[in-house]
Amino acid sequence: MPIVVDVDVMLARRKMSVGELAERVGITPANLAVLKNGRAKAVRFSTLAALCEVLECQPGDLLRWEAGAESGVGAESGVGAESGAGAGTETAARAAAGAVADG
Repeated sequence: MPIVVDVDVMLARRKMSVGELAERVGITPANLAVLKNGRAKAVRFSTLAALCEVLECQPGDLLRWEAGAESGVGAESGVGAESGAGAGTETAARAAAGAVADG
């Protein structure tokens, strides 16, 4: 995917562990790992805002677009760890819509 997540960079700059960040943001360490490792297909704006608040940064410090990476447009449902990964197609579509609407 052409969107790269740099949460690990901000964690290193803030000298914070994944567990501490997850606790302060209010998400599971597993979901934070999915985001941090670039496997998430979506992120709620409320989660992004909480990450920015805790890490004292801007969304652009956490997310960037990288040219030449696989686009994936239309290839997958756009469902991430927070919004129902592994769910059925109908449930995944509703979850993805909820992830977009939560901003």
